[in-house]
Amino acid sequence: MAEKIYITTAIPYVNGVPHVGHAMDYLLADVCARYFDNSRFQAGTDEHGNKIFQKAKELNIPVQEYVDNNSKKFQDFIQRLGVEYTDFVRTTDQDHEKRVQEIWEKVKDRIYLAKYEGWYCTGCERYVTEKEYEENHGICPDHQKSYERLAEENYYFRLADFKDQIREAIESHRMRVLPEFREKEILKLIEDSPDVSISRPKSQLTWGVPVPGDENQVMYVWMDALCNYITVLGYPDKDISDSWPAYAQFVGKDILRFHAILWPAILLALGLELPKNIVSHGMILANGQKMSKSIGNVIDPIEVLDKHGTEAFRYFFLRHIDTFDDSDFTWEKFEDAYNNELANDLGNLVQRLATLCKKNNFVLENDDTPTEVESQYDNLMREFRFKEAFDEVWEKVQAINRQIDEDKPWSLAKNNETEKLKQVLSSEVTNLLEATNQLKPFLPETAKRIEEIFSGTIEPPKEPLFPKN
Repeated sequence: MAEKIYITTAIPYVNGVPHVGHAMDYLLADVCARYFDNSRFQAGTDEHGNKIFQKAKELNIPVQEYVDNNSKKFQDFIQRLGVEYTDFVRTTDQDHEKRVQEIWEKVKDRIYLAKYEGWYCTGCERYVTEKEYEENHGICPDHQKSYERLAEENYYFRLADFKDQIREAIESHRMRVLPEFREKEILKLIEDSPDVSISRPKSQLTWGVPVPGDENQVMYVWMDALCNYITVLGYPDKDISDSWPAYAQFVGKDILRFHAILWPAILLALGLELPKNIVSHGMILANGQKMSKSIGNVIDPIEVLDKHGTEAFRYFFLRHIDTFDDSDFTWEKFEDAYNNELANDLGNLVQRLATLCKKNNFVLENDDTPTEVESQYDNLMREFRFKEAFDEVWEKVQAINRQIDEDKPWSLAKNNETEKLKQVLSSEVTNLLEATNQLKPFLPETAKRIEEIFSGTIEPPKEPLFPKN
């Protein structure tokens, strides 16, 4: 893809520390950015709202200091994952706040003030319809907390004005929602989606962006946070047509409805194009259960990173966690993948092949360099089916191991079959470098190391790439 593309990640709420769910947004977006190479890549933090204000109050520290500290934790976490973004936005940035207010003014003909009395979920930060309240028996399935009854006056965004356009965009794949089963869910949700509250009374919410022209109201999280994808580009102060529309927006399934329904409605009200792809990933479970502090089964991603490093983390969460659906993490699965796949299939292959080359004075000729051809791997990458694409690469790695066993280069060396030995090693190294090239989006540091080992005079690594436990 020659043109520059724009890739986004959902901005996490900074009332807690990074968890493995956050890692998926960053990793999937990073794989996409590295594959297409020529990309602009946004990340950021969502820093307004009552939960943050209350948490800072509990800790007895100024709220700005609290969000500064937590935003830094997320930036450090992203760096630990080996993720390389180009733009970082914080919703407490002055530029963001000013631009969100300008966006409000631009869409104010789609906004109205109305009284609301009904159900509300603090965890989801959204109002709940009577139908949803009844279906869930009054308890939020995601947060396992009872809905609250609220009565207040808020500003609403007239979502009803855009439902037909959003439905048409999804059905025509002008704006794709992936995977397909999530697209079907969204098309059903559009029908019953009410107009959306985009403010709260200042008496209920103080830590947020003031509503232009109304000192009694503060912007609500979804209006404030969703607009980060364009405020970070400079909208509405700058022309953003060199980056927008986004090629891919990566989000968790729990916030997909806002990204696939409300966000497109705001864009349509602004006269902007819709994103080309909204890619939704599932949840990471622990031993088959949803992670929960109360259950005590939360997996700390820093512990995983500390134990085996960034590349092993990326390997497990990009190959053993489904790109689209819920998947399970256990330490047993992680250790098995590390020892039997990373250390054995790949680490041992590199050591073994480099040693054979060194022992037999083999040097890869320039005309042996692998050529890039369109493949099933490319098709999968363009469809965001990253796990399947990674599986495709790993099959090549395993095939090279089998190839060495069948070719038996040590026997060729022993029998002085020099020309045949050169052909065999050339084929094996070329195949490894082809697989390595496809590994780059997933394991960039490992791929770089393998290319260094097999360039020029081939030197086996002094230490295994992935030491076994």
